[in-house]
Amino acid sequence: MRVLIADDDSGTAELVAMTLGDKGHVVACAATGDAALRLGLAEGYDVIVLDRMMPGLDGLEVLRRLRGDGVGTPVLLLTALGGITDRVAGLEAGADDYLVKPFAMAELLARLTALMRRLPINEATTRLEVGAITLDLLKREVRREGREVHLQPREFALLEQLMRHAGKVVTRTMFLESIWGFHFDPQTNIVESHLSRLRSKLNEGFGSDPIETLRGIGYRMRARG
Repeated sequence: MRVLIADDDSGTAELVAMTLGDKGHVVACAATGDAALRLGLAEGYDVIVLDRMMPGLDGLEVLRRLRGDGVGTPVLLLTALGGITDRVAGLEAGADDYLVKPFAMAELLARLTALMRRLPINEATTRLEVGAITLDLLKREVRREGREVHLQPREFALLEQLMRHAGKVVTRTMFLESIWGFHFDPQTNIVESHLSRLRSKLNEGFGSDPIETLRGIGYRMRARG
C-alpha cells in the first residue's frame, strides 16, 4: 500500500510513517498543505492521511482541490476538532473517513485497512511485473522466474519502489523519504544495507542482477528485469 501522510506535526507523521513502513507499506510525508496537494495530484497513492490544520492550504482546501481535479484516492482526515459540524464539513469536502486526535495507532491502521477494502480489486494496481520478476501487493509475494523470493517488509518496499520506477533512477533520498520517513540521518547506510540483502535474496541461483547501482546518483531496475 502506498500512503501519503500530510501532517505538519513531525512527531505524529514520523510515528505513523515508521509504523506503516515496518508493515511493508511505502510512505511519503508532506508537512504543508501545498506539498500535500502537489504530491496528491502527481503520485498514485492508495490512501491519503490528511491533517485538517496545515500551514498554507488547510486540509479541507487540499481535499476540495484534489476532488475537483478528479483524484478519487481514499482520504482519512485527521483533526483535533471533534464536533459534529467539523466532521460534516470534512465529509462534505470529500473525506472518506474522519479520525479525531489524539488517536490510537491500532485504530488508524484498522481504518486505513477498511478504506482499502472498499476499493475494487484491480490487478494492475496490486501486481507489478518487470521482466521475470513479479510482485503481488495483496499476497505480499515476490517471484523470479516462478521461484518465490522471501523478503522482509523493508526489502519488499524497496523492491516495490524500484519496480514502480523500472527503467528510472531511484535515489537514496527517495528511498529514505518514502520508506523510512524524512527524519533519518542522510549519512546513514540503512538503504545500502537493506538493498544488499534484497539483492542477495533476489539473485540467489541466478546469473544476473536486475538492479543497477549508479554511483553518486542512485539505483535503477532494468526494465527487462
